[in-house]
Amino acid sequence: MRAKTLVHHEGPLAKSVSELIKNLTPKRQEVIRPVLEHPREYVLLTIRELAAKANSDAATILRIVRNMGFASYREFQRYLHDLSIVLATPLEIMQASLAKPGTTSAQIKGSLACDVKNLKALSNTLDTFRIKGVAEQLYRARQIVLLGGDMAIALVLFLEYKLTILGLPPLIAVTPGRVAHLIRCTNKKDVVIAISFRRGLRQTVEGLTRAKARGAYCIGISDTYISPIARLADVCLLCSIESPSFGGSYVAPMALLNALLVGCANYRRSRTLALLKEAEAEQRSGYRWYLGDASTRKNV
Repeated sequence: MRAKTLVHHEGPLAKSVSELIKNLTPKRQEVIRPVLEHPREYVLLTIRELAAKANSDAATILRIVRNMGFASYREFQRYLHDLSIVLATPLEIMQASLAKPGTTSAQIKGSLACDVKNLKALSNTLDTFRIKGVAEQLYRARQIVLLGGDMAIALVLFLEYKLTILGLPPLIAVTPGRVAHLIRCTNKKDVVIAISFRRGLRQTVEGLTRAKARGAYCIGISDTYISPIARLADVCLLCSIESPSFGGSYVAPMALLNALLVGCANYRRSRTLALLKEAEAEQRSGYRWYLGDASTRKNV
């Protein structure tokens, strides 16, 4: 039997734009659509300021917000904040960082400070019981399919290498064709891990969608609950990639993967120790390692 599904966030904060507005009247959809399409322009506004910019009034905006399922305007602002992150382009991120005064050295220090902030946020929110549940699913799986593309390829390759050391059966899919072929062979005995951030890479989201339809247990790694990865997954692990850099930061995602791997290694500790003991001789003196002066003397 499968472990009980690990429930992720539900409610309006986990819904797509189309889901939020589908029950609004056409007129109210027309009022709120520009706000949802360009959240960065509205996220810091008060309800009266937003109403004025949307050519409406505060009472109407509040009714629209509540009809979409938000308990308050503040909760709606939180959604706009997450949405602005999801929709942000590298150019917008870079322009925002350049708009702040400071030298290049200050920008570099700001980047490190942002990484530390992301790590602290992960440390404060990481659910270790959820990580343990994911580890249990991985050990039960017939195969583990890792989906990712673009910059997330680095994360996929890292995770695949470490899971192999633990004796687990990972397969990687980082191109559309590979995704299509691997997912076609998945079933309820398999686990699929999809890694994608912000709005979600198309091949990864579509691969996860098909895997879920085929009954695979789906795990998502993303940076927000409004990501399509989070909405599709049986369980989603969140970590921020916020950064003043144009490319985002993968410091927190790497820390999350490390935490997951520690969970896997200790879930079946005796098995892990047996595998590492078997590999120890190669680790000490195998052909892959540089032997330094000893190697030089041997060849003289």
